[in-house]
Amino acid sequence: METIVLAVEPRNCSKNEAKALRNEGKVPAVVYHKGEENMHIAVNAIALDKLVHAPESHIINLEFPDGNSRRSLLKDVQFDPVSDSVIHADFQFFAAGEVLEMEVPVTFTGKGPGIVAGGKMQALLHSLTIKGSPSNMPQQISIDTSHMELGDTMHIGEIPEEVTGGKFEFTGEPDTPIVSIAVPKKEAEETEEEAPEEPESE
Repeated sequence: METIVLAVEPRNCSKNEAKALRNEGKVPAVVYHKGEENMHIAVNAIALDKLVHAPESHIINLEFPDGNSRRSLLKDVQFDPVSDSVIHADFQFFAAGEVLEMEVPVTFTGKGPGIVAGGKMQALLHSLTIKGSPSNMPQQISIDTSHMELGDTMHIGEIPEEVTGGKFEFTGEPDTPIVSIAVPKKEAEETEEEAPEEPESE
């Protein structure tokens, strides 16, 4: 997984600080790690926005004004309900060899029989939570749908083992659907019309 450097600075937690930071083009954030006190930091809003909307996940080197840096993951982001801009972020420090959980974007490839027959692929999840060591975390997960027929749905528990390569595991419920091949609307309507009517009860 690619590493990105993100300059940060310590901040106080006064009542009006968050608003003042945002007026300066910065976003308040918190960094946590098990066994350590939470650290309150400020991040450049533009740099954070690019990171949040990147198509891949990254390891983030948080670089402090004194020259020290620590590896982290972006764990949570809060958006303004009106402007949709990032207003707060949570990061998590991690150590070498530590087992982590993180969300990774998922993409779907392949043109299976269902698509050839006129079906439409519907991505039901756009990211998956995985567990593993930092060195084994992929930037994104690619899942092949070339075997899927009309009406098929793939669940987390049905993801082929070669996708993980034994390097990480999925933490979601096995029966959670992730992608389906929808039957064309016209064909679905015709199937409904052809279905036999239920006999009326006397």
